[in-house]
Amino acid sequence: MTGTLILVRHGQSDWNLKNLFTGWRNPDLTEQGIGEARNTGKKLKQAGYTPDVYFTSALRRAQHTLDLILEELGITEVTITRSKLLNERDYGDLSGLNKDDARAKWGEEQVLIWRRSFDVPPPGGESLKDTAARTLPYYDAEIVPLLKAGKTVLVAAHGNSLRSIVMAIENLTPDEILKREIATGEPVIYKIGADGKLAEKVEI
Repeated sequence: MTGTLILVRHGQSDWNLKNLFTGWRNPDLTEQGIGEARNTGKKLKQAGYTPDVYFTSALRRAQHTLDLILEELGITEVTITRSKLLNERDYGDLSGLNKDDARAKWGEEQVLIWRRSFDVPPPGGESLKDTAARTLPYYDAEIVPLLKAGKTVLVAAHGNSLRSIVMAIENLTPDEILKREIATGEPVIYKIGADGKLAEKVEI
């Protein structure tokens, strides 16, 4: 028996568009982001996916993305589990800053280290390693048992919280996961075996 895991990064947010560090701040989707979320819903419907269980973060942009996907799938009566453990990486003192302004303040090299190292957090924030330390135990405890039972699980969350899960599923190194881009509004789909391990990656 295999379960299906569908990971979706939220559609483009207002702050993605403005090139701001977002983290745990709470902007909503742009018109483009709304279109990306709807397009994902259409793709999933066309491919014949009907999720059994739904998870999202405590942040509006991921919740709105999930709502739009459900609308396109024609699903109205569902229970959605929301958890801050699936929130985006907390960018701390960088949150709300334009990325160019941050580079001007701290230097391009330092900002690149904060953005692209695995275990160096920005001031007052989280590294990807810190994000994984809260996201993966939640995934293992709440989502993996459903997959082992053959359920189809949809998770609408964020670039870095989803990176943590992808890293574990695909058994990637820190260097490999840092190079992996997860596009806004694009589904990443895995078949997960009864042992909780990756059986197949699916393209739609």
